[in-house]
Amino acid sequence: MKKPQRKAQLILFTFGLSLIILTYFYYPNLNKNYKTAGNKTVEENQEKTVDEGQFSTFENLEFQGMTSDMREFLVNSENAYILDKDPNVVFMEKMQVELYLSDGRVVKITSDQGRYQKQSHDCWFEKNVVVYDGETKIFAENLDLLASENFVKIYKQVRLFHPTGSLEADQIDYDLEKKYFKVSMFDGKSVKMKVVK
Repeated sequence: MKKPQRKAQLILFTFGLSLIILTYFYYPNLNKNYKTAGNKTVEENQEKTVDEGQFSTFENLEFQGMTSDMREFLVNSENAYILDKDPNVVFMEKMQVELYLSDGRVVKITSDQGRYQKQSHDCWFEKNVVVYDGETKIFAENLDLLASENFVKIYKQVRLFHPTGSLEADQIDYDLEKKYFKVSMFDGKSVKMKVVK
């Protein structure tokens, strides 16, 4: 055989061998980083070890939930992780919920952090919570949206702004459907409220 033919055959053999290695060894391991969550495929980052144990991280995660009176809501987060020891709780960063009410209003709840329980559809919001239903805007540090209840519990440094007034309180139980507020203060403090006529 001539020297140029031998060189061409060696190059073709090397190329074929590298295709086989990529196809059977590299590519199958590449797809292990993807998982399905709900109806959406998300990229799973590598597992890490923390004090709580092993967990998996996700980006742009979305879940659909239902309240006790069959109202649909969507839960989104930019980043999330699920502990291997408790896979039903999703820990979220930049959490957002859109709750669809019977009168056509959409209530948006956002926070820096939160948790979503996949089986009961309960949500717990933490840090810089904002609630907006089209006319009422509420700011707080914590909010509990329990799917089995017909109200949300908003607490810690609560400030509520409504077209007819504003108030500050320790805790507000807010019935979103009826637009009913139950305001609470602790340690004998008085509720700070401003009513506009």
